[in-house]
Amino acid sequence: MRDYVQIGIGREARRGYHLSDISVVPTRRTRDAEDVSTAWRLDAFKFDIPLVAHPSDATMSPASVAEVGAAGGLGTLNAEGLWTRYSDPAAAYDKLLASDPQRATTALQQLYAEPVREELITERIGQLRDAGGTVAVRVSPQHTELLAPVILKAGVDILIIQGTIVSAEHVSTGGGELNLKQFIADLDVPVVVGGCNNYQTALHLMRTGAAGIIVGFGIDRSATTDDVLGIRAPMATAIIDAAAARRDYLDETGGRYVHVIADGELHTSGDIVRALGCGADAVMLGRALATATEAPGKGAWWDFAASHPKLPRGVFDPDAAEAQLPMQQLLSGDALVANGRHSLFGGVRRGMAKCGYSDLKEFQRVELAMSEPVAHSS
Repeated sequence: MRDYVQIGIGREARRGYHLSDISVVPTRRTRDAEDVSTAWRLDAFKFDIPLVAHPSDATMSPASVAEVGAAGGLGTLNAEGLWTRYSDPAAAYDKLLASDPQRATTALQQLYAEPVREELITERIGQLRDAGGTVAVRVSPQHTELLAPVILKAGVDILIIQGTIVSAEHVSTGGGELNLKQFIADLDVPVVVGGCNNYQTALHLMRTGAAGIIVGFGIDRSATTDDVLGIRAPMATAIIDAAAARRDYLDETGGRYVHVIADGELHTSGDIVRALGCGADAVMLGRALATATEAPGKGAWWDFAASHPKLPRGVFDPDAAEAQLPMQQLLSGDALVANGRHSLFGGVRRGMAKCGYSDLKEFQRVELAMSEPVAHSS
């Protein structure tokens, strides 16, 4: 039953819940954390941890993508980022990191005004392939038809078509819009598309033939999509809605499973636990990986939407990370802090164990509890 509230005469709004509003509930059984598997599979590709790294230049370079892969996750490189615009982006990073924080948006727009070079896309994908992991590259919906042939020819394993908000049907009087269903049907590689934030859009994206959909649009304290566009996705509700669409699509197709990847409100291992408990198959982490010593942004964070030439939707944060530590330790090693920001998937494994579940598919059935806001007397 949908939860609607009346917000005025003749208008209702659906109530949505954030990940911080809920918690998972332990059962009568617990398990040893070493007996818990966090493995998941996307099409033919298996991963040890349910992680898709956000394709931000702040955290993802060819080297850090390889480190994510070595840790058991899926690293992704932005085909429209600094690494495909500059032969050696070190100077671009230095200029951005040295810029006045009050003028950082202008600095981002200037750096990303340099055109994407097709030969660099081919070169970077070659570096990723030489590293030996699963090769995943992100492209924006508006540049997919132009850049996808170059990306596919270079030999990717997974193509990610990602924007702030992506729909299966884009209407434009000017024409030239991307037909996702037709595009995906012609490909031999699995495609992940997103973001979306409700049942209808999730179901429509699944019907395009995508292997996975991204739910949410990377909400963190640096994101300004709500401020600029008035759009917000309470992630607990968005994930549960997408999981319902996945179930209905599974019935509709007689067994085709589409993976749900949560992107937003994910700061700690506890947030990841809650997202998986709501029904996500994996999570997309961005700002949380800025702590890694391998992150090319050296602790800074910005989303790809922050450099939009006309309407940026995110701010540059030069001090996003706490004390840095190696990527593999950040993801699954020994934690040096007690706030859930280290050993992100070590915390996930232990959270699942405390609730008595042995794998991710089982854990999607965990009981959820919600705390009502406490009313304060005046």
